[in-house]
Amino acid sequence: MTLLALGINHKTAPVALREKVAFTPDSLVEALASLRKVDGVDESVIVSTCNRTELYVNTQHESATALLEWLSNFHHVEVDEIANNSYVLAADDAVKHIMRVASGLDSLILGEPQILGQVKQAFGDAKHSGMINTEFDKLFQHTFSVAKRVRSETEIGANAVSVAYAAVQLAKHIFAELPKRSVLLVGAGETIELVAQHLKEQGVTCLAVANRTISRAEALAESLDASVYTLSQVPEHLKDFDIVISSTASQLPLIGKGMVEKALKQRRNMPMFLVDLAVPRDIEAQVNELGDAYLYTVDDLQHIVQKNLQNREQAALEAEKLIEKQAGNYMSWKQSQQSIDLVRQYRQKGMEQRDDVVEKALAQLTEGKDAETVLSEMAYKLTNTLLHPTTLALREAAMHDDPALSRWLGQALSLSDTTSDIKK
Repeated sequence: MTLLALGINHKTAPVALREKVAFTPDSLVEALASLRKVDGVDESVIVSTCNRTELYVNTQHESATALLEWLSNFHHVEVDEIANNSYVLAADDAVKHIMRVASGLDSLILGEPQILGQVKQAFGDAKHSGMINTEFDKLFQHTFSVAKRVRSETEIGANAVSVAYAAVQLAKHIFAELPKRSVLLVGAGETIELVAQHLKEQGVTCLAVANRTISRAEALAESLDASVYTLSQVPEHLKDFDIVISSTASQLPLIGKGMVEKALKQRRNMPMFLVDLAVPRDIEAQVNELGDAYLYTVDDLQHIVQKNLQNREQAALEAEKLIEKQAGNYMSWKQSQQSIDLVRQYRQKGMEQRDDVVEKALAQLTEGKDAETVLSEMAYKLTNTLLHPTTLALREAAMHDDPALSRWLGQALSLSDTTSDIKK
């Protein structure tokens, strides 16, 4: 059996193609059932996220042609379009790849943690569909263990590498008990949505969203159980928040020095942390002149992100070494399983040959033939039958002038060094 990985990701294909070959949760069950019918496929896992679609298959074939055709037919996409924007990895390269993917080393954002959960979900779906046997169970359980070690033994996930995440992590450093703090989000675009997601993960519950378009604010606030304000209401409520994070498309500042100064007085000079992720700025730079206001701009956060990204890249080098070693451990286990299978097959074949010779000998005895003659003939036939494959292997080694193989065979068969005799 050969392990094959066929994939399309953010590095090899545009989003338009990635969308075409993505699997929805509803289509995944059907896909796994369909993939089971592909000739030679024994085990399979389908990993499908916004940035990648990958098929991991244990198959009798060394070529991914059948997988390409299956993916093309299932999604009604031209084979050439998939082939020209995909990658195929086999054996140990495929093992290293799935470990890199689960560890976040192949992600759009280096070291992002969500992918491990997505791979686990994909494995669970495949197992539930009956597509997992011994080899894939071992491979994916080992992969999950490696991914956890990468996160615990390296700094791959220790530092923020997006401005949204950096903003929340900075707030966490300034306020020891972040979940108890009140947060005002100004804007309702993608950046604020990402900030809101990170805040929710940190356990923040006291949230409000202010936006020019109230319906957009309400849509975001619904998932957060947050209050909703218009931009004109921000001056009135600013005093109620410990943290203000803003990202709008406004061409002029929305929060000025005077507005923050008034809010600080109403807060009896309790500190306020403000993050301006907008370009042009939403918060006047002069706010930083106020003693209890701590203002960070997108440029400040970009410096943090850049430094953290460098740290992650260094951690990724350490993770690659760990994965290289652990992939080798898995391949050694797989090879040992193959040797066990060979031994089992060898013994099975020997016993079948023995039973066949004995059955014929018993038939001859029943017919009344001389017992000594029957036993002598049985021993002769059994010896020839069992030694024939080994004899052929010894002759083949000699004919190809391969003394190393001849010596190895001799040692394996507990013979003396008979290389020269074999050649004769």
